Order: sequence, then C-alpha cells, then structure tokens
Amino acid sequence: MNPKVKERRSPVRPPGEGKGAWLATLEQGANLLQDRAPLKDFDVYVVGFHCAKDEPDAQMEAHHYCKVVNDDMLQCVLFDGNTRDANLIGIEYIVSESLFASLDEPEKAYWHPHNFEILSGQLSAPGLPDVAEKAFLKLLMNSYGKTWHTWHTGRHDEGPGHAMPVGEPKLMWSFNREGECDEALKRDRDETMRLDTAKKSRERQEFVPLAHPQCGVDAMRDQFSGTTPIPGVTDVDGRAE
Repeated sequence: MNPKVKERRSPVRPPGEGKGAWLATLEQGANLLQDRAPLKDFDVYVVGFHCAKDEPDAQMEAHHYCKVVNDDMLQCVLFDGNTRDANLIGIEYIVSESLFASLDEPEKAYWHPHNFEILSGQLSAPGLPDVAEKAFLKLLMNSYGKTWHTWHTGRHDEGPGHAMPVGEPKLMWSFNREGECDEALKRDRDETMRLDTAKKSRERQEFVPLAHPQCGVDAMRDQFSGTTPIPGVTDVDGRAE
C-alpha cells in the first residue's frame, strides 16, 4: 500500500475457517496460469460516505476502487476498508451529466448527485497529491452515481454489523447538506486516515461556479433535521431554503 494512504481495516471479519490446502493450491495455480484482465484497471481509489435511500440513519463509509471506462463513465467496486482483508460490500456506476440526461425519468430516480460530496470535502482520493486529487474531482463535478450495497458490515466508529451479506441489496444515496452525515462517522474516518475534510472543502470552492443544479439533491431533504445547504449544491426542482 502507498505509505501516504493510512490503513483502514474492515469493521467485521466474516465467519468460517482458514483457506485450507485445496484453496491455497488453487490460488497458486491461478497466480501462474490465469489472467485477471477485468480487474487490472480498477486503480482509482476514493473514499466517501453513503446512506441508504430513505433510511437516513443507515450510514457507512465506502472505499471505492474504480475503473475509468471513458470520459463519461466509471465502474467501481466498493469495500469497507482498504486492506487485504476488506470486505466487498457493493458496486457503484458513475456517469457524466450528459449520460444521466439520456436516461428516462423512472431510471433517474436510482441515481444520486455528487456535487455535495465533492464541494463539502467529504469525498477524498487518499494518496494522490492535492493537485492531482483536485483535477480528478473537477472531472466528477455534476456527475451521478448508481450504488447498491449488498452487505452492511457496520461502522468503524460503532462496531461490526452483519457478519454475512444477508438481506436484500440496498439502493444508496448521497448526502447533500451539512449535518446529514453523522459527525462521529466523519470524525472517525478523518482522524484514522489523517484526512482534513474542512481544508479540502475550502480548496474546492473554486469549483462552485462549475456546479449545475442536480436531480436528487432534495430527495431525502425532509428526512434530516438541522441541516445547512452549501454553495453550489441545489436541486433542479429545489424550493427556497
């Protein structure tokens, strides 16, 4: 691991015994004979926070490992940490504003907006120099994500969740105002990974003029209380604050 990226372990260890001799043998054969071509380009790493759609208290940290398909799409696999024992917890597809606009209205309801995640400083690309991180996130302005979590392994600040991937997949959503994401969740990540969300937010204010109103910003607005909007994050059908 890049020494500039602070280790973040999974909050839960799945049940079961060691890999066993047969699995170890299979792995060695795979290392020698099999190709992992579909996985080779999943090398863009960002970490942020998600909440379940219409479940404002179901919040968690999500470590994204993404493949840049082209200028309009990224495909990401999601983990609950960044170490070898991290658990696979879901997937996210990220599309540009123009690709989102091509979707029909029922489909758009599955896609969450990204501008708050970027402008608030909550979304981070650990290990990248500040200049490179800003350049990458600038490209994500006005984009959308469609995210499904298949396993809620818990919160790092509260302890383990489900030991196995039980239940139905959950459609996830983005936070869109200050005060929606639990401060304890943010603080635990920032302290452990040595990230400065407030500093990142200040440095990204130059992106505000690039921000367009987005669909879904107000989708969960009334499910939180005591929240504050930030410049550059507005709903296409937004009402006055």
